[in-house]
Parts: sequence; structure tokens; C-alpha cells
Amino acid sequence: MDAMGETGVQDGTLRLQREIPVPNSVSATAQAVMRGGCAGVAHRLSNPPVFPARDDAPGWRERVAATDAMMAPVFRALVSPDTQVEAAVMGSVPIYRITPVNLNDDVDALVLFDVHGGALVGGGGELCALMSSIAAERVGLPSISVDYRMPPDDPYPAALDDCLAVYRALLVERPADEILVSGASAGGNLAAAMLLRARAEGLPMPAGLLLLSPEVDLTESGDSFATNEGVDYVLVNGLSESIALYAGDHDLADPLLSPLFGDLTGFPPTLLQTGTRDLFLSNTVRMHRRLREAGVDAELHVWEAMPHGGFFGAPEDQEVIAEVRAFVAKHVSSPR
Repeated sequence: MDAMGETGVQDGTLRLQREIPVPNSVSATAQAVMRGGCAGVAHRLSNPPVFPARDDAPGWRERVAATDAMMAPVFRALVSPDTQVEAAVMGSVPIYRITPVNLNDDVDALVLFDVHGGALVGGGGELCALMSSIAAERVGLPSISVDYRMPPDDPYPAALDDCLAVYRALLVERPADEILVSGASAGGNLAAAMLLRARAEGLPMPAGLLLLSPEVDLTESGDSFATNEGVDYVLVNGLSESIALYAGDHDLADPLLSPLFGDLTGFPPTLLQTGTRDLFLSNTVRMHRRLREAGVDAELHVWEAMPHGGFFGAPEDQEVIAEVRAFVAKHVSSPR
């Protein structure tokens, strides 16, 4: 036994064996989802995925295609068949124009600029349209979804270039105060990095920013990357392999790769969402603090026991929607 006993060493590192039950502090639906998700964690931890080598482009294309195909039915089930999706091009970049079934009658002339997630390597094509349709239905706004380029064929900064090109083109169509930018997970990284680039180029900031469990620190240095490893049954662990493919030999602490480390002065009002079981909890909490330090009006909403991406249909997910819409009504909406 060392000086700290069985649970630690002198530098403060904890080595714990513990049981973490599904809590009864969340809805019955959330508990059921958690039971199903947690049941597979032990197998996933003991059988980690084998990733292709960084220079194995065919292997990565195959892996991304398989992952996207697995996720597509999940997202299809969450999108209304009456939400309209039209493929288009803006700023020489493929996009989707999305009109959700539940257009918000309380706002006028507002558009959502959404950046899809997918670990910086996946989520393009149909999955891009599906994820952004969910985002559009969440806020009840017509939306522009950027189908940005990704590795293995187009690593950093291709995705960021595409997002900025579409944002610049959208500013020709409508003023910045009619644009709400959103990004979930890896999309949150690109959304925040895009605003850093936009500000540097003298472009106006949008009316608001939604960051839902954003991967804003590609160094993955936050506390929850250790404390929530295996506790977040959606992500289970970090994105080191896809981050390496995306960033190549660039410095991961560069603010355009990790917006958490950038100067956030002048950012628009921002809503940030996460959960206590989210691997990206530290990302979201730290980004909130950095925004507040920069004088930005930033709201942080943390849900009990929620993993990355939410509970996929539990009442808590409706609470997220309610908070997002309240934020839009407070900071962004112009009345009809």
C-alpha cells in the first residue's frame, strides 16, 4: 500500500473501482435508455475499435461509411417526414436548405446556420441533412446545413474553409442579426472556430450561437475526459484517432482547432448544453467560463445523468428544446 492507500498515489491520481448505478433522479424513459446504453460499455471498453492508419485513406472511407450507415436509421427515426430538405450550393459548397415541419410562429426572417457533428470525419451527405433537420426542428427555423469536406481526403482546414465560405455567402442574402449559428459535438468546434475566422476577416457576428456538447478542445485536456470515460455510454472515450486524421501535424492548441483557447471577445450571446455523464462536460463548462471571462452573455445548461447527444426522446430532451427556444426568444428573435 502506498502513502495514499489503495485509491491514490502521491501526485493525487485516483485509482478507483466502483459501481455507478442508473440513477432514479431522471425520467423513467431516460432510465430505460441508460440501462440499454450502459449494458454494452464493458464490452466496448475491453474491445476498443481498431482504427486504420492515418495514411490508409480507403480504410478510413470504409470505416466512416459503415459508421454513418449504422447511425442513419437512428436519426431518421427522430426527423419528421414532413420536414422538407433541398440540396443546393452556397459559396461553392454543398448545403441543404431545410424547412422544418414546426416553423416557429414567434419569429420572423431568422435562419439557422447549422454545422453537423460526426467526430470531424463523418456525418456527411444524408446524415448531414438528418442531423441538421433535427437541429432545425429543435428551434423551429428554416436552416442552412453545411455539407463540409472531411478527412481522409480533405483534412484541416478544408471543413473550416467550407463553413466560412457558406457563412460569407449567407451574409449576402441576409444581415448577421437574422442568423443563428449552431453546432453539436464536432460541429460545435467548427461553429466556434468559424466565428473566430469570421471576426478576424472583419465579418459581423451572428445574432446568437448554440453550442451543444461541443468538442472545442482537441487536446482533450479537460477533467471529464477521465472522470466520464466509460460513464458516457455514447462516446465511451475520446476522439484521438479522428482528431489526428483531421488535424494532421497542426498544433491542437491552435484556437482554430481548439476554439476554447481563442480570444472569444465579441462573440454573440451563446447557449451551451451538456450533461453530467457527457464526456465533453469539461469542454462545455470551460467554454462557458471562457465566454464569460470575455464578457459574452453565455448560458450553461447541464442535465442530470445525460450523456453526449441526449436521451433520444426522453422528457429531458424536450427540456433542452424548451431552453433553446427560450434563448432564441430572449436574444435572437424579432417579433412578427
